Amino acid sequence: MLELNSSDDSKKNSLKDPVCLNVGGEIYTTTLDTLTRCRDSMLGTMFTGQVPMLRDSCGNIFIDRDGKVFRYILNYLRSGSLDLPDGFTELALLRREADFFQIPRLLEEIRHYEVSVPLGLRGGPLGAIMIVKVDSKVRVLHFNLRHGPENYELRTCSVRAFTVDLFCTWRAFLGLLCERFSYRTPQGLNSPHLCRPRQNRLKLEWVPKPDELPQEQYDKQQYRGLTLSSPEVTWSDDMMNMHYSPCEITDMQGFLEELLKISLAEGFKVDLVSPDPADILNCTSLRLVKS
Repeated sequence: MLELNSSDDSKKNSLKDPVCLNVGGEIYTTTLDTLTRCRDSMLGTMFTGQVPMLRDSCGNIFIDRDGKVFRYILNYLRSGSLDLPDGFTELALLRREADFFQIPRLLEEIRHYEVSVPLGLRGGPLGAIMIVKVDSKVRVLHFNLRHGPENYELRTCSVRAFTVDLFCTWRAFLGLLCERFSYRTPQGLNSPHLCRPRQNRLKLEWVPKPDELPQEQYDKQQYRGLTLSSPEVTWSDDMMNMHYSPCEITDMQGFLEELLKISLAEGFKVDLVSPDPADILNCTSLRLVKS
């Protein structure tokens, strides 16, 4: 049985420490100071008497939210830092609850955690398979180089087009790759997308710009480069700041090297290399399995 507190002033000020909460069936004991640490949050509004509260049959204040991750919200309000156990797998749920309780600083801490902790340590299916197939072709490009009015010179230039087809049963990992790799276009950096919304496939196609090819001609052909964004952490006034430095991928060996770094950090292991297992950076196909 749940009872609604009266909204008169005497009831609003009747809360005293310790405060007992029933959050989705989980019982917590805390203080008013902790619950009102963020005054503009939903909890701050509730426990400064601005909205009526429900109590269960034992007199505990009832909050109809997920009680499993509320302990981490409470710990954050108490200590001011996000302290999650190794292998924590409920980050999406915690983010949703922090958003409901309207605690911006906690949401920012969660975003930093997501970047700093490998995806594999946040959970992921053991035995996930990734298959990579790579290809490159040299194309000869003919173009006119303008020196002045009615003064053009016919030029020839070779460009190398790279193609990578990735299939992965762990869809979240493909999402991570879409975050780390970007296309460089005249409009700026654009993230790649999965082939189709319901498919676990990602196709990357790019053409590095040769030095002898003018930028105008490169853009005219609608070529695009590929970059890797590596997260870098800096500290200012005890605040962690995260920014990304894009690095150009100019050949297939460079791409495979970066892909392997990301994959191995997320718990994948190389299972099959073709055609030469001893020359992985010059392979045409690759299979990795998450362990």
